[in-house]
Amino acid sequence: MGLLDYGSGNLHSAARALAGAGADVIVSADPTELGRCAGLVVPGVGAFAACMDGLTAVGGDDLIRDWVAGQRPLLGICVGHQVLFSRGAEHGIEVAGVGLLDGAVTGLRAERLPHMGWNTVSAPEGSRLFAGVRDERFYFVHSYAATAAVPGAVTTFAAHEGVPFVAAVEAGPVSSTQFHPEKSGAAGARLISNWLATVA
Repeated sequence: MGLLDYGSGNLHSAARALAGAGADVIVSADPTELGRCAGLVVPGVGAFAACMDGLTAVGGDDLIRDWVAGQRPLLGICVGHQVLFSRGAEHGIEVAGVGLLDGAVTGLRAERLPHMGWNTVSAPEGSRLFAGVRDERFYFVHSYAATAAVPGAVTTFAAHEGVPFVAAVEAGPVSSTQFHPEKSGAAGARLISNWLATVA
C-alpha cells in the first residue's frame, strides 16, 4: 500500500493504521515506487493551499490524476480528501484542487471552530466504506469542508452545530474521508479494512 509523502499529513499514524489492518505500507513521494503499490493513500493536515503546494512540488497532483484515470483505488484523508475537490477557498483566496470530485471546500458556517472531536455520520445504503459500521463516532479536526453532495458519488454527511457537510465520498476508485479513520478507534479500523477489501 502506498502512502504519499508530500510534506503534509499524519504519515506515521496512517502507516500504523494501515499496517494494523494487514497492509504492507510504503511511504514515498516517488511515482515509480508508489506505482508498484495496489492502492494509494493521500493524507493531509493544515491549509488547502499549502497542501496543494506540497502536492504540486512533488508531482503528487499528476500522480493522483493518473492513478484514478487508471481506475486504481485511492483513499484521501482530511485535507487529502479536500484537495480532491475542484477548488478550495480559505481567507478569501480560492485555489484549484486536483479536480477529481466536483465541488468546493469552504469555511464551515458555525460558531465553534475548528470542528474538533468525535461525531457521528449518516452513511447512505450501499456504502462500501461504512459496511458494518453504524452509529459509530469518528474523529474530526477541521474548519473547512465541502457541503454539497458529489454528483454521481455515494456521499456521506455529518453535521456540526446543525450544519451539514460532506464526511466521506465514494466515487469509482476514489474513496475519501473528512475525518481521520486512523484516529477513530475500532470504527476507523473497520473503515480502513473495508477500503483495503476493495484493493485488488
